[in-house]
Amino acid sequence: MIPGLSNRRRFRDLSEQEILALAISSEEDDASIYRLYAERLRAEYPDSAAIFDAMAEEESEHRRRLIDLHAARFGDVIPLIRREHVAGFYARRPVWLIENLGLDRIRSEASAMEHEAHAFYTRAAQRTSDAATRKLLGDLAAAEAGHETRAEELTETGLTAGVRDAEDQHAHRQFVLTWVQPGLAGLMDGSVSTLAPIFAVAFATQDTWTTFLVGLAASVGAGISMGFTEAASDDGQLSGRGAPWKRGIASGLMTTLGGLGHALPYLIPQFGLATGIAIAVVFVELWAIAWIQNRFMDTPFWRATLQVVVGGGLVLAAGILIGTG
Repeated sequence: MIPGLSNRRRFRDLSEQEILALAISSEEDDASIYRLYAERLRAEYPDSAAIFDAMAEEESEHRRRLIDLHAARFGDVIPLIRREHVAGFYARRPVWLIENLGLDRIRSEASAMEHEAHAFYTRAAQRTSDAATRKLLGDLAAAEAGHETRAEELTETGLTAGVRDAEDQHAHRQFVLTWVQPGLAGLMDGSVSTLAPIFAVAFATQDTWTTFLVGLAASVGAGISMGFTEAASDDGQLSGRGAPWKRGIASGLMTTLGGLGHALPYLIPQFGLATGIAIAVVFVELWAIAWIQNRFMDTPFWRATLQVVVGGGLVLAAGILIGTG
């Protein structure tokens, strides 16, 4: 038997009281999740936070109706049974895996929650013979099915086109500040700063393995340095650039990748072939950086090209000249 599964109940074996208890705990969990989403969004997206507040209140109202029905049929003592106690029952993702993600991901997660809840109430209504219980569960199934529509209605009421556009623009700006900007800085540093040492070693030794080891060491070392520097430079509280660990990861990883791009070809034993591929990779990296600057940082393409491609080409030339001199 798989540990933890042998003692889980099958849904079809639950009594009507246990089904009601499961519905009560599920509504309580969903209301808590919506309130967490609302708190997560309140500072930056107050209008969307209001929508999740309203959805949390609806879930709380469902819970109150279920408790009233349980009290009328079975008394005030509600059995302790939750989703994780039932085999094959849908499980909510841990909220900490979702709450730090973007606004669109939170909205899509809420839609999935309502779909799963509708499926549960539909099955639960089929399992009960009591008319009042069956009616309530059917009503809740219809309510959960209509929550996506309800959310759209709340959105139309609470989020005008201008407000939605403003929130989407803020989310895009936050993505750029937290991930794109430090990642781009890291990619530029890793791609450009490692050019001179890698190609100097390559042309000085014409040993591909030694060149690869130097490139690997330079790339990893630069990635670690850039990652820690980015994370320590700004805690994000005043600048609004996001969590330092996120920026540090973006900067460190992209720095390492930028250097490895033109180091990896030197795993090829033939020096001429490896060098030709490495130089081609360099120019692909530089043009990619120029495109990213133009796409996300609104830098004019000619200026990005001058800064990155011409500058990187000069560093590459310096490394080759030093290595052959």
